[in-house]
Amino acid sequence: MCKNILEALDGEEAIELSQEFELDLVLLDIGLPKLNGIEVARRIQELAPRTKILFVSQESSADVVRGALAAGACGYVVKTDAGSELVIAINAVLRGERFVSSAVVGYDSK
Repeated sequence: MCKNILEALDGEEAIELSQEFELDLVLLDIGLPKLNGIEVARRIQELAPRTKILFVSQESSADVVRGALAAGACGYVVKTDAGSELVIAINAVLRGERFVSSAVVGYDSK
């Protein structure tokens, strides 16, 4: 059941909202104004470690996916696959599982 949905205009506001509210899930992109998504994920994990982070991004390089997951994200969905994978990813992440888009599967290992 969804209680509240918030939207941030940039990375700094996403961090502020995570401090102000007890968020279950944050959807992030890599390319955000003011701070990139990976730095935002790091800061949210420091401030609100129970908040789960799921990246939804057009970026699909192995280094970016690994960086996002290393920053504390529980999942990564490539935007081109979001239509078929986003709801599955959200449910998996909320259950405490890791989800990686089929387009980048295998990128989550070293």
